[in-house]
Amino acid sequence: MTEPNFSNFQERVVQAAEAVLQRDGSVGPLELMQQMRLLHPVHVEGWRKGNEHYPVLQPWIQVGPEKFQKTIRHFQEWAKQRGLRTIEAAYTRRGPGGLEQLQVTEDGDLEWERFYRTHYAPAGLPEKKAARLAAKLNKPPELVVFEKVSEEGNCAECSTELPRGAFLFMEKGQPLCLPCADLDELVFLPAGDTALTRRARKHSSLAAVVVRFNRARKRYERQGLLVAEEALAKAEEECTADTPARAAARAQAAQARQEEDREFVAELARAISERYPGCPAAEARRIAEHTGRRSSGRVGRSAAGRALEASAVDLAVVAHIRHARTNYDELLMCGTERLDARALVREGIDRVLAEWSGAKFESGA
Repeated sequence: MTEPNFSNFQERVVQAAEAVLQRDGSVGPLELMQQMRLLHPVHVEGWRKGNEHYPVLQPWIQVGPEKFQKTIRHFQEWAKQRGLRTIEAAYTRRGPGGLEQLQVTEDGDLEWERFYRTHYAPAGLPEKKAARLAAKLNKPPELVVFEKVSEEGNCAECSTELPRGAFLFMEKGQPLCLPCADLDELVFLPAGDTALTRRARKHSSLAAVVVRFNRARKRYERQGLLVAEEALAKAEEECTADTPARAAARAQAAQARQEEDREFVAELARAISERYPGCPAAEARRIAEHTGRRSSGRVGRSAAGRALEASAVDLAVVAHIRHARTNYDELLMCGTERLDARALVREGIDRVLAEWSGAKFESGA
């Protein structure tokens, strides 16, 4: 009974490692455990940013000792069998006084710390790409300032109260007010203006990202930047000076996107008409406009939809028929479960598909 479970778990480890390697170009123990959902990304993010709740990361790895050892063994066996090369990454964070080394284990065991820092990359990776990957892995995150979401709290150094909405900086697991963190000379630039943010960050020798924890979404969300006042002033001057040019560029880009969208909708409508010659031309156009709308997330904007693949065309047509030519919407509004409503209108959809494609309709009744 134990061997199948063992094999299944080993396969799970290998699949997770392969997925991370393909996605990121390398894979380390922490990335593997996140992929396997043994370690929540929000805990890693808090640890990298210096959140007081995550001074070290190992206690947040949600796996028992036996399974932990199996994970490590299968991971290392996989890396050896694949002939992967090792790249050591330094987990650090920026502080007012410079770079700070982050610790994964509670006791700071050097062997385990080295294990967690070791990433595996393809053996045949060219040296230049390997150097870029190593630089990326060793790049410390930006200085991070937290906007408080809880009421209680005081600065660990001067005891100043830190009310909800106040900015604080974490240093060695302790909250500091901005004056104690030597960041009080910076001014807050809210997120929203990409050009202004980019230029202010470029001109500011000292800057910090401001984040706030969203409890509903269970993640940190960027609120803006703290930058030097003179850097912000210079960025504002530059943005004011080239506002007309940037506005013209945006208008030109928008016009190009509109033309591209018109061409795509026309091509998609033609593909629908070719696959379903009985579909009225106006309806084919309406389906194409709806499913091909930019940033809609609909099938027309998927890779298959842009390639005008038959499967994507079919999905778009079926979705249109379901809403426009059956009582599917009414069923949902009456409280019918979505899958039950789909089953109830399936025959009606098949009838229209047969009519539009010229195929013979056969009732399932």
